[in-house]
Amino acid sequence: MSLQAVLAPLFVQVVLTFALLVWLAYQRVTLISSGVVKRTDIALREPNWPARTLQLQNAVSNQFEVPVLFYALTILSIVTRHADLAFVILAWVFVLLRIIHASIHVTDNDVRRRGLTFIAATTVLMVMWVLFMLRILLGI
Repeated sequence: MSLQAVLAPLFVQVVLTFALLVWLAYQRVTLISSGVVKRTDIALREPNWPARTLQLQNAVSNQFEVPVLFYALTILSIVTRHADLAFVILAWVFVLLRIIHASIHVTDNDVRRRGLTFIAATTVLMVMWVLFMLRILLGI
């Protein structure tokens, strides 16, 4: 597989993370500038943001949890030359599920749908890791 094909899903995941970060920063600056939230109320990371902002903050935080394993696997797959078509397809499935997960997180935040999407994405990533480990350990 070409390097571009392997890295494209990773780039989309990175763009998702930055988009959520920018949105959160804009929301926080707006709340502080308007006086809705006072700097002293959040200076020591107290959760004194409105619920909507905390919801977005949680979506951002989530981008630095399971996706880190995706980043590591992508890099390892490139370095070891084990990034094939199956890897790319699974990577796209993972990233699309992460986009759906983030979308649920920042909209209606339906815990059931969000949880199912999280489980689906994490399962795809586990499959990717198992395939990678088997290929490395068995020399496939």
